[in-house]
Amino acid sequence: MYVVIMGGGKMGRNLASFLIADGHDVTLIECDQELCNEASSELDAMIICGSGTDAKVLKEANLEDADVFVAATGNDEVNLLASILVSEFKNTKIIARLSDPSHSSAFKKIGIDSVVSPEITTASYVEKLIIRPKIADLVVMGKGDAELLDIKLENEKSIGKKIGDISPNDNFLIVAVYENGNLIIPKPEMVLKKDMKISILVKTKYAQNVMKRFTNL
Repeated sequence: MYVVIMGGGKMGRNLASFLIADGHDVTLIECDQELCNEASSELDAMIICGSGTDAKVLKEANLEDADVFVAATGNDEVNLLASILVSEFKNTKIIARLSDPSHSSAFKKIGIDSVVSPEITTASYVEKLIIRPKIADLVVMGKGDAELLDIKLENEKSIGKKIGDISPNDNFLIVAVYENGNLIIPKPEMVLKKDMKISILVKTKYAQNVMKRFTNL
């Protein structure tokens, strides 16, 4: 996966570090020369010192080949403008950081895929939005060692099983199911159905295995 990150602050550099460690290709765009120098010494990535709102800089970052663009600066206006420019690249998923909730409608109008607020803009959270696209929603809990996943049931191996036969176990717990938009507390005898939305509390290190168990990842 190729990810372009705009913003070389703490969040942007941490996110780049996580993605690189997972084997993904990263380009970091930052307009501050000092931050660029820090990023160059820390990261095995292409560092472009320039503005993410400059079309020439975006071209230099090969946005047409990017799977994901992350606008991670602390400035909503900069993140919004860059996202508008990147939205012209139809195959690039856009994730934008939002500091002022009152700007949220403007971000959503231009088709940004995910908007993250300051309360949840940890690098680990954004990384999960990038590498786990099948998750409808995700909440990082505690010290980051547990997650609450909202997943649409797709895997034939789990469809038709009784909840009590597979949950709970040492690594995850099905905490809710949804039918016709209504939340239902799961009972052991309830049967899992295709495309049913379920909420699962899972230890972070087992999240990938749990996703494979219930989706077609």
